[in-house]
Amino acid sequence: MFYTYVLQSKENDRLYTGYTSDLRKRFKEHNNNKSNYTKRNGPYELIYYEACLEKKDAMNREQYLKSGRGKRFIQARLKRFLFRTG
Repeated sequence: MFYTYVLQSKENDRLYTGYTSDLRKRFKEHNNNKSNYTKRNGPYELIYYEACLEKKDAMNREQYLKSGRGKRFIQARLKRFLFRTG
């Protein structure tokens, strides 16, 4: 299985989207500053993920979720979670 995922920074609420074949390991890497892209904004929460059978599908889904339409999809899907109060 391959996973496309969205993380949210607990520091500044910014989102990070990626894909991996080992979601638990990759999530730990993000929170242990092992990723150049996310080491400055951690810790992170895993707020969304999708499973795919093929790597290419996960990569394509990652690109979609990073696009304008994909960001709107995530915002609509996670509306209550992304716009926390207090």
